[in-house]
Amino acid sequence: QKFQSGVITVGEFFTLLQVHVPIQKPRHSHLPANCAVSAPPTPEDLIYSQYVYRPKLRIYEEDCQALSQMIDELKQYANVQDQLLVNVNKSLWEVMRTCSDEELRSFGAELNKMKSYFTKESKILAHNEKVTLYSKLLQSAQEQHGKLQSRIEKVDELLKEAESCLVALEEEQVRACCAAAAALFSHSFFPFLVELESLKAQEEELQSGLHLMCLAYLCRELSDLETQNELMLAQMNELKEKEKSCQELLETYNFTEWEITEWSEQQAVFSFLYDSIELTVVFGPPIDGDVFGENPSRKIASLDFESLLDEEKAPPSSCLVQRLIFQFIESHGCWQEKCPTLCYLPQVLRDVSLVVSRCKILGEEIEFLERWGGKFNLLKTDISDTKVKLLFSASTAFAKFELALSLSANYPSASLPFTVQNQIGNIGEEEISAVLSNVPVGYHYLRRIVSLIHQNLLQDPR
Repeated sequence: QKFQSGVITVGEFFTLLQVHVPIQKPRHSHLPANCAVSAPPTPEDLIYSQYVYRPKLRIYEEDCQALSQMIDELKQYANVQDQLLVNVNKSLWEVMRTCSDEELRSFGAELNKMKSYFTKESKILAHNEKVTLYSKLLQSAQEQHGKLQSRIEKVDELLKEAESCLVALEEEQVRACCAAAAALFSHSFFPFLVELESLKAQEEELQSGLHLMCLAYLCRELSDLETQNELMLAQMNELKEKEKSCQELLETYNFTEWEITEWSEQQAVFSFLYDSIELTVVFGPPIDGDVFGENPSRKIASLDFESLLDEEKAPPSSCLVQRLIFQFIESHGCWQEKCPTLCYLPQVLRDVSLVVSRCKILGEEIEFLERWGGKFNLLKTDISDTKVKLLFSASTAFAKFELALSLSANYPSASLPFTVQNQIGNIGEEEISAVLSNVPVGYHYLRRIVSLIHQNLLQDPR
């Protein structure tokens, strides 16, 4: 009705077409409380600060400023979802309101393809930006290494100049000693001349020792800096590999199935499974000495799940998914006891999201079998409460039988109880049990059961 009357927003229009565009809120990092150092910095700390930490900090600050600017530029596009579709694109609204339901679904499927493409493009752009950041860090490390190498060369030049000055000073001392020796010998001061020669030898030993100490210190410092540079490069390569593996794991095991639709001082509302399930969390008074993020933690007064699915209009697979999810929710009893404060809320969301994700995949499997079951000699797929009845028929194997599988909320982590009703041929529970024993539980369990029955029992004549 809102769509036909023109008061629907862009976000609601996307929801109508089953195109979900989640917008993540930025997360800000904060320094820990014990990061301040009270001890005075050592010379080694100062060298690290000048040639390692400060250049890295400057590059990270520039990258953060660029990201902040990009976020500010994208905020205006995120706000478009709250505007009326008529105001954003009136011509699109006028064309779409005359479309049939099938055309709307087709248009929504195309939009989902575009969303998937743009999501992959954004990940590629983010990866390229990280590659650029790491390249800047590597270039900065190489530049600082060059500066430090130049500084070491200057120190070596100063040492050479000091050594030449010492040689000139020694020659001057020799000439002065020779002039004084004649006078001392003429006045019988030979013992004092011997003592002077001894002091001169001691001075030369001290100067030689000091020179060797300086060279050893500079060589050790240069070796430490080169080692640190190699370690930094190795750590950067290791971090790149970890980032790549973490990104792959995040894409593979992303079970976040909830979205925040409301968060206020009184309550928070979360939606699951395309807004068909709603979780309402009513907040109680704050808890002294306990925090949740940056704010004080609060007690939870009530925690209720509600189904928003219209079962009369929804397909049977969606109703089955709803029943399995609420079977899991009801099996846990009072959720408020399991989640007395806000600190327990993330665990509740993770547990429910895991079940929702598994059941959603089950619904997709059933829809796949309803559409493409003919490839597996599957004549009909019927749903009754939490049972799925599969009617197989194959003329080449001269067999027709109905397989009833009992589903539960822990699908697909356990084997499924089943019954077989034979109509034509000799295929019964014994043959079906032998096939199912070779199907391991896990991802796409139902599809693999149907595929293996088709492959082992319905190909050759029995």
